[in-house]
Amino acid sequence: MSTAVKTSGPGHTAPAGPLDRLRALHGEKRLADEYPSVSGLLAELAQSDDAFSLLARAGRLLAKVAPEDVVQRHPTVVPATVAVTGHGTLDGLTAPLTAELARHGIPSRVKTGDYDSWQRDLLDTGSDVYAPGTELTLCLLDAQIVFDELPLPWGPEDVARTAAGKLELLDRLAAHYDEHGTGTLVLNTLPLLRTHTHQLVDHRSRTELSAVWREFNAGLLRLAAAHPRLHVVDLEPLVAEGGPVRDPRLAAYAKAHLGEEVLARYAREAGHLLRTLRGRAKKLLVLDLDNTLWDGILGDDGPDGIAAATTYRGEAFGRFQRVVKQIGGQGVLLAVCSKNDREPVLDVLRDHPDMTLREADFVRISADWEPKDGNIRNIAARLNLGTDSFVFADDSPFERGLVASSLPEIAVIGLDEEPALHIDRLLADGWFDVRELTTEDRGRAVQYRQEAERQDLQQTTGSMEEYLRALGVEVEIAPVRDHEVARVAQITLRTNQFNLTTRRLQPSDVRERLDSPGHLVLAVRSRDRFGDNGVVGALFAHRQDEALRIDNMLLSCRVFARGIEQATIAALLEHAVDSGAAEVRASYRPTAKNHKVRDFYPSLGFERVAESADGTVEFRHALTRLPDVPGHVTLDAGFQHTAG
Repeated sequence: MSTAVKTSGPGHTAPAGPLDRLRALHGEKRLADEYPSVSGLLAELAQSDDAFSLLARAGRLLAKVAPEDVVQRHPTVVPATVAVTGHGTLDGLTAPLTAELARHGIPSRVKTGDYDSWQRDLLDTGSDVYAPGTELTLCLLDAQIVFDELPLPWGPEDVARTAAGKLELLDRLAAHYDEHGTGTLVLNTLPLLRTHTHQLVDHRSRTELSAVWREFNAGLLRLAAAHPRLHVVDLEPLVAEGGPVRDPRLAAYAKAHLGEEVLARYAREAGHLLRTLRGRAKKLLVLDLDNTLWDGILGDDGPDGIAAATTYRGEAFGRFQRVVKQIGGQGVLLAVCSKNDREPVLDVLRDHPDMTLREADFVRISADWEPKDGNIRNIAARLNLGTDSFVFADDSPFERGLVASSLPEIAVIGLDEEPALHIDRLLADGWFDVRELTTEDRGRAVQYRQEAERQDLQQTTGSMEEYLRALGVEVEIAPVRDHEVARVAQITLRTNQFNLTTRRLQPSDVRERLDSPGHLVLAVRSRDRFGDNGVVGALFAHRQDEALRIDNMLLSCRVFARGIEQATIAALLEHAVDSGAAEVRASYRPTAKNHKVRDFYPSLGFERVAESADGTVEFRHALTRLPDVPGHVTLDAGFQHTAG
């Protein structure tokens, strides 16, 4: 949507900025109608110099839009309910939080508790914190929860004693939330201010106070490891980025102990967290080359004229390459999309002495003179990934604009002529954040390179049947082991195409089902002649009267059409017979991306028994005739849980 606004001169118009376009939509009462375009407008604001202020203004407009109105017009949009509680006055969080969630396409209901009601809210299971559907509970605390309780005069030992008591209290409240909550509780570390340290007049006591406070914050951070539904935001890096922690006058008179910019940066972290919890982490970073990964233009300057080390500007590009390689080593796929001739690009990546990134670091290298949006589509097709899992970084405004308009689902990172800022801009939005890094994450690039070898094999065989026989598919189906819980949760959060009911589960939810009698939580593992794919799928089921109910089945897109899905259901049906079940029930709930699996159950002998108004289809299998395991698959199935 593009809206023009009038200038002061009669008869003249000028292109409106993103905030003006939002205001126009609000004035026309069309924000709900045009909600899919809002994220693009907010993305523009987020890359401006005054981003936090502008986003807060946008958030105040968006807070006036009822999430129900958005969902009515766009049924695939899933709103979020967020409860906010804490020690000080926190009304200033609503606007930036609304904007940051909307950046990710999430309309929100933000429910802010009463002043200083955090202990009551976290204890009372009837509060908004525990209301059904609350995905995030943000409990914002500040240093005054400790300093307001100190005797006069006080010393470091008094702070240590009081802080230890607060840490024990927060540990108990987090345990209470683990037991009764259904979403994620968010705590934060507490900034220590100069107005605290300098109430002590001797330097030795100040040093001791600083040490005590760091130990207290370290204890807060460690609580997250002990409580599966807890996340702790470290405010120290946010404070270090700039802006005062608080305005002394607002702190004194309005009890606003955290300032607007800190709240805005915190809201951004909360938006990233909810995106992560919903399994919407990006998977692949597409990079330009000239003036992005190296200083100079290869086609004009030649390989001797480009630099990523040894020169003043080149060293900045070299630092950027190191950060790209760092995140690539944690499962983020890397690809190149460059306007260049292919062979000179490969020569540079193979042999140029300045390069930290090499050819083997990239799963695809697209270097030609075709439009970049088309080349990005080709990369997605070759890797069997949706473009909504891509991030594109380029120094050219034209190329960024082309990709943003043609592929609006891609996150676009704006780089410019200042390479010293490349790293900050790459990391600003945490596009690749995951809740916990898994073994499969670390090996993802290798797995996608193995996939290229599989494609080469497929092209040299005469038929799909011949290819599958040559591939040598081995499938293992067994209850999830302890170290696989995070990976299985990740599959439920990130898998969209082969996901029959789209039930998203956090690790604590997977663990709860794994520990529940009568439930099956199965991991699907596969390997073939090219290597081990690891855990590629999951199946959830439970006993329902005399039947076995399949709650969901999921399979990674990179192993589609190899017989793994058929082998998994065949094994489950045989287990149902062996365990005395009278039938197996299952359902398919349609989404925008899982239409390919609508006929999966019927293809294996399930009969359709009902369909609800939202399109959910119910199936049953009478267990009278079981499907065969595909002949090219070697299956190892067991249903007894063992720790490990």
